Amino acid sequence: MVKPPEDFLAVLNTRSQDIFRKIVERYLDTGMPVGSRDLSRMLQVGLSPASVRNVMADLEDLGLIAAPHTSAGRAPTQEGLRFFVDAMLEVGTVDERERSQISQHFQGSTSQGQVENVLTEASSLLSGLSQGAGVVIAAKSDMVLKHLEFVRLDAQQAMAVMVGQDGQVENRIVPLPAGLTASALQQAGNYLAHHIVGRTIAEARKALAAQRAEQRAELDELTQKLVDEGLATLAQPSGSEQPTIIVRGRANLINDTMASDDLARMRQLFDELESKDGLLELLGDADNAQGVRIFIGSENKLFSLSGSSVILSPYKDANDKVVGVLGVIGPTRLNYARIVPVVDYTAHVISAMIARK
Repeated sequence: MVKPPEDFLAVLNTRSQDIFRKIVERYLDTGMPVGSRDLSRMLQVGLSPASVRNVMADLEDLGLIAAPHTSAGRAPTQEGLRFFVDAMLEVGTVDERERSQISQHFQGSTSQGQVENVLTEASSLLSGLSQGAGVVIAAKSDMVLKHLEFVRLDAQQAMAVMVGQDGQVENRIVPLPAGLTASALQQAGNYLAHHIVGRTIAEARKALAAQRAEQRAELDELTQKLVDEGLATLAQPSGSEQPTIIVRGRANLINDTMASDDLARMRQLFDELESKDGLLELLGDADNAQGVRIFIGSENKLFSLSGSSVILSPYKDANDKVVGVLGVIGPTRLNYARIVPVVDYTAHVISAMIARK
């Protein structure tokens, strides 16, 4: 179990913190472990390699650093990286150049596009800025309807054909009241088609409930029953509520120098992303989170086998409801100080765009 940052801060003096910071910064910069001789040259306060080795031994006993393979140097452990990110990371703001790059990326080309196109652009943008993989996980959204009609299947059932404003088509089976005539079925379809344009099913039910008295005058009893029961059926989950996953820049995470076991783990990560296992849990975490979340190594079961780090931030709709998360997947030596504000800023830009749509 990872100790909270204050536990390590309580036992690390200024010298130990300085040496630990240098080890982490070297690892994040190069991916390589560092030895005591190099560390002694890097420190502003002169310390002999022997003194540095003593401090490194203490850090190793705490589980903050370790020797990878047979190397004489030391690199931060997963627990060490978590401590660094939580207690020592200095996160700045997005510089003007990257703010401009992010804003310009979405100007014009996506102003009239579908939301999914905007999210795909966001994934590509984050991949390019981080040199990792950009990822967007979007919750299944309620369809805003453009058209609805009923097609009778038999005496007991009809198919409701729903067309969304984004061109999406969904067919659902609805039960028919006994004795409902063909003309009554058409009347119900025409009535709903008139009232659902520009609304989701939930919004249509609410609007029609508010004008119940007027409905009674327009529809006979059986047709009214179909309207009520049909809307109730259509409002139920369809079984296709799995979130949408968009990943761009996978090649950035795979290179020719990878060991075969590392390559296999990375491929397994992509397989798990495609199967959508664990994505709903990630969305649930985002719903309860404030701002950017950082998962290192095995801290999230979806990414645990690949040994990746993941930086995620929720984005919201016009009602301030979390509707997805976006971020970056990369090696554990990601440039956290730079990428965290970039992910956070991009999430705010996407939230603003969705709110306008």
